[in-house]
Amino acid sequence: MSEVLVRAEARAGVLSLNRPRAIHALTLDMVRAMTAALLAWRDDPAVGAVMIDHAVDPAGDPKLSRGFCAGGDINLLRQSALSDGGAAGRRFFHEEYQLNHLIFAYGKPVVAFMDGITMGGGVGISGPARWRVATENTKLAMPESGIGLFPDVGGGWYLSRLSGRLGQYLALTGARLDGAECVWAGLATHYLPAQSLPEAKVRIIAGEAPEAVLNALSIAPPAPALADHAADIACLFAGYRLEDILAALEEDGGSFAARTLATIRTKSPTTCKVALRQLATSLTLPDFAANMAMEYRIGSRVLMLPDFAEGVRAVIVDKDNAPAWNPPRPEQVTEAMLDAIFAPLPAHEEWKPL
Repeated sequence: MSEVLVRAEARAGVLSLNRPRAIHALTLDMVRAMTAALLAWRDDPAVGAVMIDHAVDPAGDPKLSRGFCAGGDINLLRQSALSDGGAAGRRFFHEEYQLNHLIFAYGKPVVAFMDGITMGGGVGISGPARWRVATENTKLAMPESGIGLFPDVGGGWYLSRLSGRLGQYLALTGARLDGAECVWAGLATHYLPAQSLPEAKVRIIAGEAPEAVLNALSIAPPAPALADHAADIACLFAGYRLEDILAALEEDGGSFAARTLATIRTKSPTTCKVALRQLATSLTLPDFAANMAMEYRIGSRVLMLPDFAEGVRAVIVDKDNAPAWNPPRPEQVTEAMLDAIFAPLPAHEEWKPL
């Protein structure tokens, strides 16, 4: 069965991710199928809008319908780093980022239904959509620093533009946001009860304007729990150096700061520093394409650093959750090391949009 169910129905094109046992994690074939469909629909007058969602398990097993998209094909990336010098991993990043940019720049409204787990690559295909729907099931995160990666797929663009240093907090901790928190943060545009999603999809397929449908079916989300710590986050993450943020957390003495410090201490020091520079740099860039070119440069280098293979080993392969980061301490990650990660690639290797 196809890993992406592609159909044009009435007035809409629908892309339904269909790898339920992997929580619809993206493969290169899935990226290519979505890209091909979007390009075909771009100038098709019969398609007025595009919806991206996940297929529901036909047997009704809730365990197989628990997420929108859990990320990218991490095992492929790790095997590439270990066996082919990162060639397959770079190919995946290049085409995935082109898909991300295609959604961002798409001339027709795109609606992403972020019902359930939405992480990493799942943020990459929902974040650039014009309308982003959260539900009571949404669990959104960019947890890459825990496996020696960084919040890519456009994360530099979205996270850097959140208010109150929230983006830096999410990038360093990998914290999960529920649906209400996604709306509060600005990462979702609407909050719908999951039971209302079928009606929303039917109406959009029939040709109703997506914004009008979503506005009509939206409800007020619950109070966002993370909002209680917004002032703490703005203060504690005000620094632009990882060492400064860690020092602020150590000096605070409160329970939120202590929990946050303990979490960041488990992450890769290298990719935490990469993420902070990534977000700061993104704010200086002229457009989303430039952001993606930057992230491809970073991804091409970080893929081959020891922390990535080690992080995936510890969290996904062996599951001992005891990665041996190299270097192990933030102060050992120098500005020169970061400069090398962010440096331009040879002209023929640079990322370009479709």
